[in-house]
Amino acid sequence: MIQDTDLLSIQELRTKVELAHQAFLSFRTFSQDKIDAVVEAMGEAGRAHARRLAEMAVEETGYGNVPDKIAKNLLNADLLPRTIRGMKTVGVLREIPEKKLVEVGVPMGVIGAILPTTNPTSTAIFKSIIALKAGNAVVHSPHPYARRCTCETIDLLQRAAVSAGAPEGIIQCLTLTSQETTQQLMKHPKIAAILATGGSGLVRAAYSSGKPAFGVGPGNVPVLLDTTANIPEAVGLVVEGKSFDFGTVCSSEQSLVCQESLRATVLSELRVHKAFVCDEAQTKALEATLIQPNGRINPACVGKSPQAIASLAGFTVPADARILACEIRGVGKEHPLSAEKLSPVLSLLFVPDFAAAVDACEKVLQFGGLGHTAVIHSHDEARILEYGLRMPAFRVLVNTASPQGSTGITTNVFPSMTLGCGAIAGNITSDNVGPQHLTNIKRIATVARKASEAFTVPAETVAAPVTSSQPARPAMAAQAPASAAAPVMGGGLDRQKVASAVEQYLASKGISVGGPSPVSSAGTPGQSAGAPSAAAATVTAAQAAAGAVDRFLSGRRPTPTTPPNCGCASPAASKADSTTPACCSASPAGATTPAGSTPQAGAATEPAVDFVCEDDVRMAMAAKRKIRLKPKAILTPSARDLGERHEIFVR
Repeated sequence: MIQDTDLLSIQELRTKVELAHQAFLSFRTFSQDKIDAVVEAMGEAGRAHARRLAEMAVEETGYGNVPDKIAKNLLNADLLPRTIRGMKTVGVLREIPEKKLVEVGVPMGVIGAILPTTNPTSTAIFKSIIALKAGNAVVHSPHPYARRCTCETIDLLQRAAVSAGAPEGIIQCLTLTSQETTQQLMKHPKIAAILATGGSGLVRAAYSSGKPAFGVGPGNVPVLLDTTANIPEAVGLVVEGKSFDFGTVCSSEQSLVCQESLRATVLSELRVHKAFVCDEAQTKALEATLIQPNGRINPACVGKSPQAIASLAGFTVPADARILACEIRGVGKEHPLSAEKLSPVLSLLFVPDFAAAVDACEKVLQFGGLGHTAVIHSHDEARILEYGLRMPAFRVLVNTASPQGSTGITTNVFPSMTLGCGAIAGNITSDNVGPQHLTNIKRIATVARKASEAFTVPAETVAAPVTSSQPARPAMAAQAPASAAAPVMGGGLDRQKVASAVEQYLASKGISVGGPSPVSSAGTPGQSAGAPSAAAATVTAAQAAAGAVDRFLSGRRPTPTTPPNCGCASPAASKADSTTPACCSASPAGATTPAGSTPQAGAATEPAVDFVCEDDVRMAMAAKRKIRLKPKAILTPSARDLGERHEIFVR
């Protein structure tokens, strides 16, 4: 028989994950109504045993107090089920006819849940309910110091779920836990996602496990007490929040920041609400006792009463003291009590004005509480908004105790025991985690538009991109407006300038284009006597540009061969001023049209051209006409793309 505890714990882990997975294969077929019935039964069981489980947790761990642990159990066994009642998580979630979309909820699988020692029973209820509400199974790994109360809670929930129709094994709890077991649970192939509650090391391990993980960061909650607040009421809420379960909730108030002008009033109200205000010597003793040299909290002080902590620090406080309050002079490592304390110890920081108070609160969050929670007590809407926008926290609470507000007891944030801190704290979410995070959503999407209708194609530029096989093109001068006297075509592009630019560039490279330019001086802008018509000038200008390019290309490419059985003349016969044979041209007698295109009426009478740029194509599109191309017509890349896309060309 195996006696090694570590080996036994690994075997238990594997067995219980397999049992949970088999239960999940059945549970994932349940309808929403059947799942909801299971969740309601679990909530009812949690409510019925809230006090007993709270007493077990305090007895086993020594953390917190029974009344507040009852409240946390009811948060998850009563408020949470009521909040998610009617929430759709599986099957068809919603149909959006106008978008032709159907959204379907799909469970993830088996959830691995790591539980803390500070909130062992309430967190077990919370994670079990949100996992099953989303159609999943769950395997819990309790903290070794809270194993008994956690396993009792999970056994209670498992029996309630099965009695309501859930398959056996849908909720599992490991009884032999260790650090190695927890690591193995997070990496098990049949664990779909992880809910991790614990220290920063545990959360980092969860995120590095290779599985989707929901973890949280530490809370170091600042509270700004504004001069416009109801001071007695606000101080009472701060004491209520700081004393809740002896400070074991991660969103408990840590530092109260207010203006120096409020000092006397605040100290007086703290005493009224049973806060023990420490003197300088007691503060020093408390700092040395509560915060260890490495900056970590003394475990002996976590979740203990004010009386127990004061005794450890060497002084006594009244039996009715609810919290310990101590003044600090700044924020950071030099001021250890400005950190999270996980105990009923509140730091006090007095500053000159509101701006300094906002600065201090931001520093508190940066000192170990990024992304978590911040609080402001104020009745100035502008200041509340300024504070909310400024704080690097994803829960900014107004005029409420922090633990109760952050978990959804006194506010309308989602009821939760897992409070995400967002990317700034290395968390996957900034939300209060719930069943909606444990459901994958499938979308059934029906075609709603053609691909060509999905977006607007930006206008192409005239210049073609330079490639390694093309010489760089000279920059063109700004285009002049078209006029009747200017030999232009295609929306204002001067062909004489094009021809001149091409020949100048080739000449700069030592390449002779040969032969005179076919552009006649009679086509010079501004000439009146003997000037050709606009149409004639247009053709002549186009021939000029094409001629310049053709003269260069004629020395660069081999003479094309005549196709078999073709009666065409020699290449010389296809010059710009010759008649192109019917077998090769788009002349009226032998014109061919690309498949699917229909030339506009009169397209056959359009003069054939041997050079086309993008402007030519756009002008043709605007006039709803085709462009007839000569056999050796040159097209800029952008003209070719645009023209072929809109079936403008006729050859």
